[in-house]
Amino acid sequence: MLASPEAARFVLVTHAHLFKPTYPKSKERMIGPSALFFHQGNYHAHLRKLVQSSLSPETIRKLVPDIEVIAISALESWAGGQGIINTFRELKKFSFDVGILSIFGQLEGKYREKLKENYCIVDKGYNSFPTKMPGTAYAKALSARKRLSQIVSKIICEREEKKLLEKDLLGYLMNFKDQKGQTLTRDQIADNIIGVLFAAQDTTASILTWILKYLHDDQELLEAVKAEQNAIYGENDGGERPLTWAQTRSMPLTYRVIQESLRMASIVSFTFREAVVDVEYKGYLIPKGWKVLPLFRNIHHNPEYFPDPHKFDASRFEVAPRPHTFMPFGNGEHACPGNELAKLEMFVLIHHLVTKFRWEVVGYQSGIQYGPFPIPLNGLPAIFWKQPSSPKQDVLLSQA
Repeated sequence: MLASPEAARFVLVTHAHLFKPTYPKSKERMIGPSALFFHQGNYHAHLRKLVQSSLSPETIRKLVPDIEVIAISALESWAGGQGIINTFRELKKFSFDVGILSIFGQLEGKYREKLKENYCIVDKGYNSFPTKMPGTAYAKALSARKRLSQIVSKIICEREEKKLLEKDLLGYLMNFKDQKGQTLTRDQIADNIIGVLFAAQDTTASILTWILKYLHDDQELLEAVKAEQNAIYGENDGGERPLTWAQTRSMPLTYRVIQESLRMASIVSFTFREAVVDVEYKGYLIPKGWKVLPLFRNIHHNPEYFPDPHKFDASRFEVAPRPHTFMPFGNGEHACPGNELAKLEMFVLIHHLVTKFRWEVVGYQSGIQYGPFPIPLNGLPAIFWKQPSSPKQDVLLSQA
């Protein structure tokens, strides 16, 4: 276990070729052996470039209006008389819908529902005991995983028949050719699509749940974020006009809140690597085959880099942290390629949440549960309701 920025950089950046990504075989089987985060070398480099291209700021900026529609629909449903909701569970649905949008674009409803239904079964079995006995969560998940591949294959067939050339992740994967003219097989495409969905859903939903908790716990901070977002709300004629990409890039306080939430919660607490040869680091021998874990949480909570680390303080990000001390999306060639999309989801949801809705955590208890990522106890049960236009908003709207 490595708990210093220098050691994490050694494993993930400067000597990454000496350490391969490693996951339990049951996880590889569930996601698919061709998913990019199980690989190194040329295959990984090609796939990572494709995923990065499909999730780059230049590509995802066109998704802002569609993400807005998904966010508003989700918030309306939470405030629509459901009573107490499990915030984390609902945010998983939100991040799943955004993931589907970024991978498939405007996908037909029949495919979206089938993907969601089978993905939920896979999700339930992903962290279960990996026995293939009929009836177990793991066995059901493996069957659902096969069905997911079949659904993706049907979508690919349909695109090929209609000669559709979409600029989404599926389009990038379908159009890929390496230097030898080799294309990706349908199984490779399916594995990478399922991998991106897994990488995108729980982590984004987890951090959004923590953001809602931190804002709920600090009303002064919440009011400051509201003021920042209400100014943008006023620019857009009280929500009559959609958010723009430029506006999502101009939310400095909200951005600092997101950064501090990522540090405090440290959703990805560590990452698994395995030494491919004997490696010596600062006099210590790491034998070939040993697991190596850079501990992001320990670095993020080290008072040497973040004074009073257990206190939520968004102002600490007014100054950039020291290099390699803040790694919420990992580091090096295996860093999360979807971090810009994740942040865009957060900006859009927070904007509509604080300008149009209120929420109250129910039966509040401090505590953390893991599934496997850390989330507030019981998924942060809360009640949401729509708020009337405030006098402050009215003033802003009259000035716009």
